[in-house]
Amino acid sequence: MIEVTPDIVLADDEIQARFVRASGPGGQHVNKTSTAVELRFDVRASPSLPEGVRARLYRLAGSRLTQDGVLIVVAQSYRSQEMNRQDALDRLLGLIRKAAEPPPPPRKKTKPTYASKLRRLEGKTKRSGVKAMRGRPGRDD
Repeated sequence: MIEVTPDIVLADDEIQARFVRASGPGGQHVNKTSTAVELRFDVRASPSLPEGVRARLYRLAGSRLTQDGVLIVVAQSYRSQEMNRQDALDRLLGLIRKAAEPPPPPRKKTKPTYASKLRRLEGKTKRSGVKAMRGRPGRDD
């Protein structure tokens, strides 16, 4: 069992790991070992996720989500399988934790106060005066 938050716990069999060859430079080592990891998590079929978290996770995942609702996280930064697997798992859990945060309440529109309007206009007048003084002396345009 993998604890994401105190309320969300994922079963080990919900996440599938597949090891593939990493791309990029690396010489002979990278050509013969499968160190990159591809984690797959079925968001749509997961019984562990509440409906609100599932909806927010869909939005957060973006292009990492397939048509079938499977979230794919690829990690190939490290040279060892285990470190890449841990990196991918940390990123997946981070995404789920971010989706588990409740959205902020909507902003309430407020009108500017009379005093703030006056302060704004006084500032504009003052700035206008400063700029007017920058002209050549003796010219009144």
